[in-house]
Amino acid sequence: MDPLQFAYRHNRSTDDAIAHLLHTTLTHLDKGRDRPQSVRVGNCASSTLTLSTGARQGCVLSPLLYSLYTYDCTATSSSTIIVKFADDTVVMGLISDNDERAYLEEIKLENWCQENNLLLNVRTTKELIVDCSKKHYQPVRISGTTVERVDSFRYLGVHISQDLSWSHHTNSLAKKARQCLYHLRCLRDFRLPSKVLRNFYTCTIESILTGNITVWLGIAPSRTDKHSKG
Repeated sequence: MDPLQFAYRHNRSTDDAIAHLLHTTLTHLDKGRDRPQSVRVGNCASSTLTLSTGARQGCVLSPLLYSLYTYDCTATSSSTIIVKFADDTVVMGLISDNDERAYLEEIKLENWCQENNLLLNVRTTKELIVDCSKKHYQPVRISGTTVERVDSFRYLGVHISQDLSWSHHTNSLAKKARQCLYHLRCLRDFRLPSKVLRNFYTCTIESILTGNITVWLGIAPSRTDKHSKG
C-alpha cells in the first residue's frame, strides 16, 4: 500500500492528508535557505538581498506561516490576555489586590522571543495603565530597559486614552481631515469635475473620519453635548 494513500485506510483521514501536505510544503520552504529576494516596481528592480531566515515579503504563504509560527505565543495566566494583529501585539493584565507578578511576567515576552529567534523592540513598546484610584505601579523593565508609560497610545489607527475617553482620538481625526480639506479646495479651484472631487473626498477625508467608526462613534462626545452642558 502506498504510504501516501490516505483514503480507504484505517486511521488515515482528510486531516492526515492535509497535515502531511502542509508539513511537506513547510519543509521545502525551510530547505530553501539563503533565498535571494528583490522588489520590482514597474521596470525598476532593487538590489538582491539574501534571506537566511523568515518568509519572503509578499509571498502568499507568509501570513499563514507567521500565524503558525506565533501560534503558541499565548497568555500563561488567567488574569492576562495577549491580543495579536500580525506583529502588533498587546498584552493586557488585570491587577487585583496589588499583585502585579503575573502581569509583569507576562508583559516581557522575553523568553518566548528568545526561544523563537525574534527581537522585542523595547523602544516602541509602551505601557498604559487604566486605574481611577491612581495607585503607584512598578515600572516595567525589558532587557534592562524601562518601558515608557504613556497616557494614550495609537493601536491599529485608534488612539486609546488612559481615561478611556475618545477626545484625543476625535481631535486627531479632525486635525488630519482638515489637512486634507486644503487639497480638496485646491482641486476645486482647478475646476475639476465633481465626480473627481467626490472620489477624492471618499478616498481621503471620509476614510479618515469613518476609520474604525463602529468602535468609538457611539460613546464619543459631541460638540452639541459640550455646548449644552456649558
